[in-house]
Amino acid sequence: MRQAIQDLEASRIREVANAGLGRDDVLPFWFGESDEVTPDFIRQAAIDSLQKGETFYAHNLGLPELREAVGSYMSRLHPRIDAGRIAITSGGVNALMLAVQALVDAGDEVVAITPVWPNLTAQPAIMGATVRCVPLVAKDGEWTLDLQAVRAAVTGKTRLLIVNAPNNPTGWTLTREEQQALLDHCRASGTWILADEVYERLYYEPTPNGCAPSFLDISVSEDRLVVVHSFSKSFLMTGWRLGWLVLPPSLVDGMGKIIEFNTSCASVFTQRAGVVALQRTDEVTPRVVAHLKQCRDTLVPLLAAVPGVKVAAAKGGMYAFFRLEGFGDSLALAKRLVLEAGLGLAPGAAFGPEGEGWLRWCFASRDLGRLEEGVRRLRAWLTAQ
Repeated sequence: MRQAIQDLEASRIREVANAGLGRDDVLPFWFGESDEVTPDFIRQAAIDSLQKGETFYAHNLGLPELREAVGSYMSRLHPRIDAGRIAITSGGVNALMLAVQALVDAGDEVVAITPVWPNLTAQPAIMGATVRCVPLVAKDGEWTLDLQAVRAAVTGKTRLLIVNAPNNPTGWTLTREEQQALLDHCRASGTWILADEVYERLYYEPTPNGCAPSFLDISVSEDRLVVVHSFSKSFLMTGWRLGWLVLPPSLVDGMGKIIEFNTSCASVFTQRAGVVALQRTDEVTPRVVAHLKQCRDTLVPLLAAVPGVKVAAAKGGMYAFFRLEGFGDSLALAKRLVLEAGLGLAPGAAFGPEGEGWLRWCFASRDLGRLEEGVRRLRAWLTAQ
């Protein structure tokens, strides 16, 4: 096996979850997904497709109907996005990997803003790239961007800048001014931007278009910009493995080739569900966002009231990223909380060295009482130490 693959770290989140395997007394907040099932009408669209016998290959870039639906949906939120710039993928993870395969060669330099979901730094490493990390800065539990540090890291030698905002795990979100500064700098250096914007609708600040600032709002189609989206979070479709890429026109045909050599296409019945999800998004996403805001506003004050906890309310995403004073090894701490408190959280170290000492709590819960019980367990465990 290639050394780059051997050097990859196994998921530390999975390692914690495995520690609680088979225990029904554990409250699991470790994975980044809601515990609410996909709405009935989305599931029914897939059932109808299967009953029609739609079990064959689709176009590499996706069903025309779904590409049109994505283009229309994105054009409601941002300046017009032509359906011809859309590539349908087998999930957001697949979209990110496809983008990296399209842009990164062995030996290239890639810069990533961290802490971040580990796939985003692992994927270019798999391709043989050198990954440099620029850390966000934490103060009183809130994370901010050191813009000057990013400018210094991204040079004419940098092939790709990876930005995830709203961010997993911290909830940090780019301001429009920061976004413009990054785009201007990358235009000048000739650097591609890979923008993971899968959480753009899970944003809790008031905006005219109801979503977080996007690079699509300030770019032109010819910019060296690839934007990744997913049905997972905003449509309660994590297990469906359906996502999309917004590409410059010059990358579209080549992306079809890469998809062919990876998965051939997303499954037709899944894409039919995606069409209906987009057509009826107003019946799903606003409710999801309103509930997640309620979850955040329930959990964060309770956590902040626990002695020794440093936490701030994230502007976007579905996570509380917090620190416990006096505890350094987040993986060991997360395992202890599973075994001794019945509380399942993700270790901050899973998201890079900058996350060490922190814990991520996914607050996407149908039952607010589960969040309250989780804090009660945390407080009782800390009191017993």
